[in-house]
Amino acid sequence: VSKQVLERVLRELQPFCTSEQQFLQEFFRLGRDSVELQALEGRVSTVSSPGPSSSLAHPWEEATAQLLTEIFSCLEPELRAFLDICNKVHPLGCLQVLVTLSDSVFGTWGSSSAAPSSFLRTFLGNALLLAKSNFNKCIGTLCKEIEEAKAPSRMRAGILPCVSCFQEFVVFSEEVFRTSRRRGELDKAQLRLASSVFSSINSLSSANLRVNTDMVMMENFHHIHNFLCQKNIPCLEGKKREAKQRSREHMEKFVTTYLGQPLEGLSHFFEGVKARLAQGVKEEEVSFQLAYSKQELRKVIEKYPGKEVKRALETVYRKIHKHLSPEENLLPVVWQTMEQEFIRQYREFGELIQRCYAGSGIALDFTMEDLLSYFNSITLSN
Repeated sequence: VSKQVLERVLRELQPFCTSEQQFLQEFFRLGRDSVELQALEGRVSTVSSPGPSSSLAHPWEEATAQLLTEIFSCLEPELRAFLDICNKVHPLGCLQVLVTLSDSVFGTWGSSSAAPSSFLRTFLGNALLLAKSNFNKCIGTLCKEIEEAKAPSRMRAGILPCVSCFQEFVVFSEEVFRTSRRRGELDKAQLRLASSVFSSINSLSSANLRVNTDMVMMENFHHIHNFLCQKNIPCLEGKKREAKQRSREHMEKFVTTYLGQPLEGLSHFFEGVKARLAQGVKEEEVSFQLAYSKQELRKVIEKYPGKEVKRALETVYRKIHKHLSPEENLLPVVWQTMEQEFIRQYREFGELIQRCYAGSGIALDFTMEDLLSYFNSITLSN
């Protein structure tokens, strides 16, 4: 409603100021070489503040604008007060004010409108500068609130408030600027907000959360990427690619964290084996290391019979299902990534056994076929 009222005010100002300007020029005969103009030029030069006429090129325009400024002395404070009201009607009312004034100044209301008077052009230009300043202050405040926001103390998985705020801003601003030909200010604002949101998500890594941090970051970056794919906003293409990359990185960290639980003992043992190899110990000599002897390896393997591994995977699946938010539907993707990483680990363990414990007859209690059947049955039963 405020947008419509503001448009109407500006539309009615245009013919009013134009007709008044024409009257002054005709009544006082303000031409290029008129005596009246020479008299008025003296008045213009004595004015302490240049006002809106300072950007006008021709003396007769300056003289006319000076007269209009005196006649309409109450216009600027009244318009400023009205713009303040428009800004307060909606939390993001400054966007509508900016678009409406920009359209007025740059004539995007159509060619049918008469050209605005030189006085009105400058007057609205000043108002547009004020609107841009208010808009930038609004964006600065939003960015500060997003960056300084703390994670909820009882936070669970799901979309963070800063991500929802950014999404709402983009949806609203795109609708407001839908018919506008000038969106430079909006592009800069969206980039600033996106950077603040990314910074806020990154700060979670140092927050004391009760849930897995990588899981929360994965879901939120994934949500941003999907949202930006739907909107297809050119200035945010870089942020879209970054969100996709960050989501993938945190998914890998999330999977690695949870995979350490089903085969924790085996993972720890073979990390030690790899460390000895990196230190220069020969493969055939690893088994002579006290902590990595054949006997120690058999003890570790005995702790992970196939049934126990399957039971541990079922526990992990339930835990992931419990904490992942259903809205993002990331469970199938995460579970598939876990399966691929689990298979990679299984192969790595088998390879190390072949290299460092060759001829010992030692092997994991479960085969690759067993492992695939574990994942398949868990997926089908859920």
